Amino acid sequence: MGFGRSSSSSSALKWLGFVTAVWVQAISGNNYTFSNYSDALKSLMNLTQLELNSLSVAKDVGKAFGILAGLASDRLATPVILLIGCFEGLIGYGVQWLVVSRTIQPLPYWQMCIFLCLGGNSTTWMNTAVLVTCIRNFRRNRGPVSGILKGYVGLSTAIFTDVCTALFSADPASFLVLLSVVPFAVCLTAVLFLREIPPAASAAEENEESRYFAVFNIVAVVVAVYLQSYDIIGVKTGAISIAFASVLLVLLASPIAIPFHAYVRSLNHEEDAEEPLLRSEIAEETVVVGAAAAADNELPPSPKLLKEEEEKKRPVLGDEHTIVEAMLTVDFWVLFVSFLCGVGTGLAVMNNMGQIGLALGYTDVSIFVSMTSIWGFFGRILSGTISEHFIKKYGTPRPLWNAASQIIMAVGYLVMALAMPGSLYIGSMVVGVCYGVRLAITVPTASELFGLKYYGLIYNILVLNLPLGSFLFSGLLAGLLYDAQATPTPGGGNTCVGAHCFRLIFIVMAITSIVGVALDILLAFRTKDIYAKIHGSKNAKKPSGNHR
Repeated sequence: MGFGRSSSSSSALKWLGFVTAVWVQAISGNNYTFSNYSDALKSLMNLTQLELNSLSVAKDVGKAFGILAGLASDRLATPVILLIGCFEGLIGYGVQWLVVSRTIQPLPYWQMCIFLCLGGNSTTWMNTAVLVTCIRNFRRNRGPVSGILKGYVGLSTAIFTDVCTALFSADPASFLVLLSVVPFAVCLTAVLFLREIPPAASAAEENEESRYFAVFNIVAVVVAVYLQSYDIIGVKTGAISIAFASVLLVLLASPIAIPFHAYVRSLNHEEDAEEPLLRSEIAEETVVVGAAAAADNELPPSPKLLKEEEEKKRPVLGDEHTIVEAMLTVDFWVLFVSFLCGVGTGLAVMNNMGQIGLALGYTDVSIFVSMTSIWGFFGRILSGTISEHFIKKYGTPRPLWNAASQIIMAVGYLVMALAMPGSLYIGSMVVGVCYGVRLAITVPTASELFGLKYYGLIYNILVLNLPLGSFLFSGLLAGLLYDAQATPTPGGGNTCVGAHCFRLIFIVMAITSIVGVALDILLAFRTKDIYAKIHGSKNAKKPSGNHR
């Protein structure tokens, strides 16, 4: 699809699709915003911390059903996958809004779990559609693609939080309206433009992609700094708030200039490219005909040779793997468990940020939710671009970056366990950055080790770590240990104030992070040859682009 288009329209459509993908990711991090309305649910439904955390786990369990999105990614068109996600989100978050706004009576606990699960699952369809399509469209720049897209997922929490604070004074019901309606509208826009387009076929095109990705990075950094500035100034009412929201929308819309620039630029080069393209097609046809003629003269292979060839066809790292073939490798499970150590502990902090802040004496935790989001963005966007640079330059295995982030994450948990003045600010930044690195690095790593053909399904198997990690670290570890320290309140809930409430939880998560470091180092050692080959292939392509 798209092969019949002119190169100018094909290039513009590819970038227009990427812009809409960025917009989808900028609104698809709603799974990380639970802390913004969890306190309203807790008081309205008279929940204990364990019950509240179980609701949060239900939200993350929705990601377990992302396997359906992975299976669908090889069978359904990208627009259909997006539509499924946006309708699920509208229903899931819409019902939560009806409850929190008191439009309807609180639903039974098990029904609320179902609607939180629906809301959580909606993002798996959006993320699968966006990531699979864009990584296939820009397969030689997987690091920057992953960093930018996952970076905007990180920013989406801050975008929703700050816009809601600016326009609705952080009202939980209004916040849930945004989570219901905005993703629905944005996905309908992406349905029109996000398609698979042929990837770059020359070094010149690859370099052009790198330049455009640099522009996306700059815009994203400006958005992140702008959001952080709004959090710092503290003036969040009146005309300033309206002006903030207006400028933010302009910044988010600004990348639309890139597809227009790509279209104009490719028009200027199209005529010059026609003759060389024709020559390459003739040469390719000659090679194919020659190969076919040679094949006609070959004798049929013996059964013994066929058996040997079949054994040789078993994929090695770097080849295309089916999900079964991938899951039969040690490397898949090392990647899976190390991912669990990073995202599971990170989710425990994000899901419990409301209660962590209250325990340490902060009445408004929205700034910490926003900071985790913004610093998560920096972790995602920088790690994607930097890891790609080091692969091209030195062949550095990507998992080493995960190991480095896990070490810093362990330090962050210990800082929060000490509960010194300002430790929650430091912890929010550190956890945000390292969680972002973990997501942005694991996405391209999986595609490099196991291929792109079944990537949608492999990605969603890895994403099972989100509900699993949420259950283990947020639902069980944080819920049980918090309740053991908490004081019961009238109506059946409980509360805990003081540094002791989460200290043991942070220490356990720091130890878990060290386990993750060991696994990442092991994976880096096992995959060093693959990244040496990728390094060689990236450098081998350069001379062909210079002698056009």
